[in-house]
Amino acid sequence: MEVEVKLRLPDAAAHRRLSAYLAPRLLRTDAQRNAFFDAPARPLAAATAALRVRLYGPDDRAPSRAVLALKRRPRMHAGVSRVEEVEEPLDPALALACVDDPARLGALDSPIVRLVADEYGVGGDAAPFVCLGGFRNTRGVYELGEGEGLGLVLELDETHFDFGTNYELECETAEPDQAKEVLERLLTVAGVPYEYSRSNKFACFMAGKLLP
Repeated sequence: MEVEVKLRLPDAAAHRRLSAYLAPRLLRTDAQRNAFFDAPARPLAAATAALRVRLYGPDDRAPSRAVLALKRRPRMHAGVSRVEEVEEPLDPALALACVDDPARLGALDSPIVRLVADEYGVGGDAAPFVCLGGFRNTRGVYELGEGEGLGLVLELDETHFDFGTNYELECETAEPDQAKEVLERLLTVAGVPYEYSRSNKFACFMAGKLLP
């Protein structure tokens, strides 16, 4: 179970202000390309499941690494997201080939692909994989010191969809209530407005519009 605090920022100005405030704590910045897969009838989406290939790096044709993930049964309440997640690394060249030719995904020797086939019937001749498209994300990764909270790692996202841009602060944690207090205090001190996220990025992508 992946548990995250998710706080939505209203606009680019709020994102810039928080980026500047957190700059001394920056660990790295990740360029991410996210591609999603399903069968033509979309049985995964109907079951609130998302099969994702994430490619890292600024060069679309030469990603530095890649990860295959299955997320399902998401729940969001008061800015805390809980979702069942399994993931595994992929060879970057192979991941890129799967994005270009989704049939390659069904041929992978992968526990996740086998799980999707067994539980959802996706990946075989009757329900071949198709790529639904996706979105790009720029993620700043920051670490708070022990004196600032819980030694938390924060992820500040700027997510570019075809229909708009979303800004969000996330923190994966086993103590979401405590972490949320730390993040809310930090945003208040930084003078950055926010609200609790009520939907995830995949839901926005599938809806074709920015959701709260």
